[in-house]
Amino acid sequence: MPVHRPRTARTRTARSGHSAAGVLLAVLSALALLVALPGAAQSADGDDIPPRGSARMGQGVIEHDGQGGRPSGGDAAQTEGVDVSSHQGNVNWSALWNSGVRWAYVKATESTSYRNPYFAQQYNGSYNIGMIRGAYHFATPDTSSGAAQANYFVDNGGGWSRDGKTLPGALDIEWNPYGAACFGKSQSAMVSWIQDFLNTYRARTGRDAVIYTATTWWKQCTGNYGGFGSAHPLWIARYNTSPGELPAGWGFHTMWQYTSSGPIVGDHNKFNGAYDRVQALANG
Repeated sequence: MPVHRPRTARTRTARSGHSAAGVLLAVLSALALLVALPGAAQSADGDDIPPRGSARMGQGVIEHDGQGGRPSGGDAAQTEGVDVSSHQGNVNWSALWNSGVRWAYVKATESTSYRNPYFAQQYNGSYNIGMIRGAYHFATPDTSSGAAQANYFVDNGGGWSRDGKTLPGALDIEWNPYGAACFGKSQSAMVSWIQDFLNTYRARTGRDAVIYTATTWWKQCTGNYGGFGSAHPLWIARYNTSPGELPAGWGFHTMWQYTSSGPIVGDHNKFNGAYDRVQALANG
């Protein structure tokens, strides 16, 4: 005959232990899921890190350089332009054209893994409305070589053709939104990475790429290197009443991004010259 023993304290404790372990496991699983959600990551200082691919031109300019006034005018002829990315979605190009915008840059790629899902609407739409347009690449020098990213850019919309309506590709090299400002590179290593990108882009397209940057970043992350100014047009980012101090090697800027809050959509820019100078850059 089986002997029925009453539950002992040890039995109750063991079962309670199993219950506690289950609760702990559930909590840990929930925390792991939260960390895995897009945009849930945090940097070492606790700031939210955006999902890869979401970076856009000028993203770090306000944080590092501040948002100032609009251009103060002047007598020199300038031509209005915009730059857009997936953040703008499908763009109303007619409205921009009617407001006086005559050229545009569209984000094509980032690293070697991201393509702007709105690229066709934005790149072709600006062209079809009559604008001179080009494509830009958001550089992430910590993920792959300059050559690899230049090739990816050209293969996914960053090319150039002598049609009078296509600007040379632009390299967007600025603060890293995903981590260390200089992408973990020394100043000399950063210069080498940029040179690798530029050399590859020229070999693929026959054109010298435009360099988009901010003077403060350029000083911090390249040591204010002055070797690119003779061949590569400068697109300076400064949200203020003037372009301000330029990086070493450039005696003048070709384009100036002066605000991230355009009257219609996108970041707004001034080309340093009349419309025929925009055409000249497109024609090479």
